[in-house]
Amino acid sequence: MLPEVAGRDEFAALIIRTDYDDGPAWRAVVAALHEHGVDGEFEASVHVVDDPVWAGATPDAVIAAVGRDEDLSVVFIADGATMRSPHRALLALDLGAADEDLDPAYYQELVDSPPPREFRTVPAGVHGVHANLSIANMDFEEYAHEALADPEGVFRSF
Repeated sequence: MLPEVAGRDEFAALIIRTDYDDGPAWRAVVAALHEHGVDGEFEASVHVVDDPVWAGATPDAVIAAVGRDEDLSVVFIADGATMRSPHRALLALDLGAADEDLDPAYYQELVDSPPPREFRTVPAGVHGVHANLSIANMDFEEYAHEALADPEGVFRSF
C-alpha cells in the first residue's frame, strides 16, 4: 500500500516519481519543473514526491493513494516514459473522473466514448494545467484533447 502524501500546499502541483532507473533524467525533470512560468510571470509551486516506495506504482495505484486529497484534481507522474522522453513529458492523471457517478441513459455519449483520464504534458505545462483544473477554469478533457492533437501526444500549451 502506498503512503498518503502529506504536507502538500493546496496550490502546489503534485509530482510523484515512479521510475528510479535514470538519475540524470530525473534531475532534468525537477529542474524543468522549478523554472518560472511564461516570461517569469509566476513562481513554480510543486510538491515533489521522490521516495522509492513509489517505484513502479501504476497510475491506478497512484490515483487510489492520492484520491483522498479533496483539494487535488490532477496528479503528475514521472514514470519511465517521462525519463526516456526528450521533452520529459509527465503523465497527468485526472482525479475528478473517479468521483463522477454518471447516469448512462443521460450521458450516453460518454458511455460510448468515455472522456480521457490521462495525457502527457511537458514540465512547463504542469503549472497551467494544475492551476486551471484546481479553479475549474478548464476541464481535464480540454487538455487531453490538445495533447492528442499533438503529433507526439504531448500537451505543450494553448
